[in-house]
Amino acid sequence: MAFVPLKYNFRNLSVRWPTTLLTVMVSAIVVACSCVLFGLVDGLMYSQAVSGDPLTLLVMRKGADNETSSNFSIQTAQDLATLKGIAQGRARTAEEAQKGFPDLQDKPLISGELLNIPVMSRSDGSRVNLTIRGATSASPYLRPKFEIVEGRYFNPGTRECIVSRSLVSRFPGTRLGQQFRVSDKEVYNVVGIFTAGSSAAESEVWTGREDLAANTNNDRSVSSTRIRAEDNRSLEALIDSITNESRFGLLPKRESVYYQSQNTTALFLTVIGTVIAVLLTIGALFAAANTMFAAVKSRTREIGTMRALGFSRTAILMSFLLESVVITAVGGALGALVSLLFSNWSFGISDFSSFSERVIQLRFGVLPFAVALGMTLAMGVFGGLFPAIRAVRLDVVKALREL
Repeated sequence: MAFVPLKYNFRNLSVRWPTTLLTVMVSAIVVACSCVLFGLVDGLMYSQAVSGDPLTLLVMRKGADNETSSNFSIQTAQDLATLKGIAQGRARTAEEAQKGFPDLQDKPLISGELLNIPVMSRSDGSRVNLTIRGATSASPYLRPKFEIVEGRYFNPGTRECIVSRSLVSRFPGTRLGQQFRVSDKEVYNVVGIFTAGSSAAESEVWTGREDLAANTNNDRSVSSTRIRAEDNRSLEALIDSITNESRFGLLPKRESVYYQSQNTTALFLTVIGTVIAVLLTIGALFAAANTMFAAVKSRTREIGTMRALGFSRTAILMSFLLESVVITAVGGALGALVSLLFSNWSFGISDFSSFSERVIQLRFGVLPFAVALGMTLAMGVFGGLFPAIRAVRLDVVKALREL
């Protein structure tokens, strides 16, 4: 079976450049929008994955689904520190000492922390729930890739705070040296800006637990306790000890398991993203189909000539499908490249598990580009299929008589 030469297809695309360009742009916009949306999903899923350390336990009150709904006494948190198998802290480096990190050498890696989620006004005037964490000297050592990038770590009891770099400028008073005002009675001096490897901590403001407890009149309890185990064996022993001790009444979870269970927002965004991607793809299908139908109508005599020259219906069908796939493939590639321009952007979304602001940085890994590839193939194949079928069904004699 003889196939239609490729140069014929590319010549026709260049001759009809206005409609070709329009279809390319529509395809590019559709793919770019979908890539950004699924880049947000990918970023959220990545944030959940890197937030949990395999040797860290998150201890909450029994019956609590997350830290915000958990609460137990400080005395119980202190009793947890007496358990065996808790890892010991290391000596701080010279750089960490310069940035005010606490010295945790030979001290247990355990941190009883307090959460407060006030409603705050963002810089754009909108209001959202923001997580303020009452941290301890062990808190930075219990977060993956925690780093002070500007300023220093806060001094407990001095109404100082450190702010995630993702939140700087999103809320008034969050820049280094400014005063972060939660209310008229709750004001913190920003002494440091931190990052935490895109983990959940990057959506938080940290201050000393004692400062937060005094400001919220909650000096007798903590929201949760993080414990770093020496090894996997010690981790299992700690889980058994905490679970079976009736005096505790607490539920220990592996931190990695906890964050995996907090994927409600990611699931919602995935479903919404899929629905939007399907609707956008359907719209792009009509654009591609319209272009190809117009091509069939304007090239009726050419189609009749190709049939008279001996080209089979299958060859002509494949030729028209190829043109459609090429148009949408160029648009898809362009859309994917445009989406990469947003790779350093971050977005604030509402976390359904904690009902607080969650700042997510777009990530363009396998998921967004797999979606882009699928959309491009769908637009090319299904957008060109019906026009191609119409082309091969033309009567040869009638086609040759077309003006």
